[in-house]
Amino acid sequence: MTEKFGLSVALATPFDANGEIAVAAMIAQAKQRLAAGCSSVTLFGTTGEGASIGTQERVRILNAFLDAGIAPQKVVMAVLVDAAEDAAAQAGQALSRGVRNILLAPPSYFKNVSDDGVFKWFCAVFAILGDKARDIIVYNIPSVTLVPLTVSLIARLRTAFPAVVTGVKDSSGDWPFTETLLKAHGDLIILVGDERHLAKGVRLGGQGAISGMANFLPGEVKLMAEEGLDDARVEDFVAELLKFPVTAAVKVMVARLSGEEMWLAVRPPLVSISREGQERLILAFDSLFRSKEA
Repeated sequence: MTEKFGLSVALATPFDANGEIAVAAMIAQAKQRLAAGCSSVTLFGTTGEGASIGTQERVRILNAFLDAGIAPQKVVMAVLVDAAEDAAAQAGQALSRGVRNILLAPPSYFKNVSDDGVFKWFCAVFAILGDKARDIIVYNIPSVTLVPLTVSLIARLRTAFPAVVTGVKDSSGDWPFTETLLKAHGDLIILVGDERHLAKGVRLGGQGAISGMANFLPGEVKLMAEEGLDDARVEDFVAELLKFPVTAAVKVMVARLSGEEMWLAVRPPLVSISREGQERLILAFDSLFRSKEA
């Protein structure tokens, strides 16, 4: 039986005072999360501010990760671009280094596009990739892209590219959709992006998660993602975190638990959370996880 996907930490990206990626801190965070039980690290997804990370930066950081001894099979690379040529270039570079999966979002600049148009975009990406195309997890996050991946579109992609499209990360936050997806596509790796739905999704056949919360609660999220165990504390904290811009909020928690304020920085156009907001978020965390050490 094929090993389940498990828990991948949607790694936050630290920036130094000059706005450059702080490579050593990022690698240290990745190694700590892997040591804490995460099965892989996902680079440059939504939590990792991937839409603000250029192609050459991606090459440099991936090379640094591999040089630091992180096995390519422990790395998932997110691709969040609009041009099929750019998507294929970023995915192909990572696949050629042996990464575990590509997390591929649909193009998002054009709105109100049809399933047929999105399908043809994926076809174009895979055609450019050619023989490199493999282990693609398509990324459904309509709150960000405004381009939903419907159940029928996912079925069409799976039928057309059975050896290429192997999974879906569903970050819709829409439980009826997630439930339908799980029932319709037991042949795919279904990853539940909203931790409030994670445990019950796993109990219905989900194979795990790519989780921003795993940056600071890897043990708790691992039990949800791998064993389908409910954790009301995690679910309640997600509700609190969603009162703030999510990426910046995750970085508040990483900064708090690591003691390194550099993690508070986000890359424009995002902005950091105010000190008042940071204090509210930390207070909410402490009230739920009193027994955890900072």
